[in-house]
Amino acid sequence: MGIGVLGIFLPLLPSTVFFLMALGCYGKSSPSAYRWMTTNRLFGRHLREYREEKGATLMTKAVSLASLWIGIGASEYFIDNLWVRLLLVAIALGVSAHLVLLRTIRRSS
Repeated sequence: MGIGVLGIFLPLLPSTVFFLMALGCYGKSSPSAYRWMTTNRLFGRHLREYREEKGATLMTKAVSLASLWIGIGASEYFIDNLWVRLLLVAIALGVSAHLVLLRTIRRSS
């Protein structure tokens, strides 16, 4: 869970994967921790959508893509090593492809 929180702020560290792993572990070992994660006002809805509905809303996808590329762009600006820069772009392209191909959840008003 802690690594997932760090991933929110560090560009190369994914947060979703660690939140989902924590959710899976808590689902089996601690119902109260699982309930806390899935009802958390900051990320609970996103975890439930990803885990239960196998997708994300269009807004979640757009914000994720924008923050991903802003973070990668900032990292690219400060990194002088060509191989690291290429690796960052490859990772960003892979994550972008995953987000674009992820099922879009449509909410009816």
